[in-house]
Amino acid sequence: MNEDTPPATPPSRKPVSRRRALIGLSAVGGIGAATIGGFGFARGALTPEKLTPARFADRFEHVFGRHEGFRRNHAKGLSATGYFTSNGAGAEVSTASVFRAGTYPVTGRFSLSGGLPCAPDTASVVRGLGLQFDLPHDEQWRTAMVNIPVLLDSTPQNLVDSLVASKTDPETGEPDQKKIRAYLDDHPETVAAMKIVRQHPPASGFENTTYRGLNAFGFTNEDGQTTPVRWMLVPEEPDGPEKPPQEQTSEDYLFENLVRASSAPLQWRLILTLGQPEDPTNDATKPWPDERRTIDVGTVTINSVQTEAPGNARDINFDPLVLPDGITPLDDPLPAARSSVYARSFARRSRETHHPSKIDAEAVRRA
Repeated sequence: MNEDTPPATPPSRKPVSRRRALIGLSAVGGIGAATIGGFGFARGALTPEKLTPARFADRFEHVFGRHEGFRRNHAKGLSATGYFTSNGAGAEVSTASVFRAGTYPVTGRFSLSGGLPCAPDTASVVRGLGLQFDLPHDEQWRTAMVNIPVLLDSTPQNLVDSLVASKTDPETGEPDQKKIRAYLDDHPETVAAMKIVRQHPPASGFENTTYRGLNAFGFTNEDGQTTPVRWMLVPEEPDGPEKPPQEQTSEDYLFENLVRASSAPLQWRLILTLGQPEDPTNDATKPWPDERRTIDVGTVTINSVQTEAPGNARDINFDPLVLPDGITPLDDPLPAARSSVYARSFARRSRETHHPSKIDAEAVRRA
């Protein structure tokens, strides 16, 4: 098979995500799982005899089918625009311009994991938020965050192996439990990560979800001191115990409720978590201790949510290595991996016919 040619797609399939596929593991381990947006290959680690960015993208097409014009993962989404108001506190740990006091435009994209652009919304599917911060002197910061507290795979090879293991059988519409069990038997770190995920149930909607950038990056300040940092967006109006679950009025209820909620500005606090020398920076399946110091560096405000279209987030590649001066990658293999495979996916969909997004934000507002 030519590495740029995807394998044949079965004529029909049921919607699938790794959470849906692995949720059946209650029979073998009592735990569920989720698809994440981080995928790719480590710089120089995947040789032609193993994986390439094209072959990695092929795996997603093999599992989810080929859907022209859409992302190979996180295919279903809505664009958003707004701004980041920096309070200047982040300058303590980084010289990046985004942390100087001021206001900076942002373009965002809310999404669900998986490669099916018309998949029904379910509470258990992992949610994503990609952001592009437009900064002075043509700098940008791009980040793709998810709503789970840890990633499920520590290396690119593990991720593609687990993705293939969770593929549904086109005849039964269900994954092969033997393949899933075999994968988990060989990857105790994934089992441990899934247990952590289960301890953090999802919020009721996109608008009150905490989004986390789980890979560690190096933040360097004016004194030349570099600190490992992870970050998260914490909603100004999170779910409370008295808040009822959102009613599933349609298969697109999460996105439709997001559109309705965006009639007023939606806000999140950008929180940096500062790592210590003993904290892992090369394995996002492992959480850092809860007592690590955090810094509130400002507020992200989303004041408009739109149908994906030319010129908005539809055409942004949320490459995690697009960084301003003052932020650098560390030893985690996944950011370089994601960068390479995102580029391959972007190149493919850019050449393809773009089809309308399933979510029409204006139609939701008129309803």
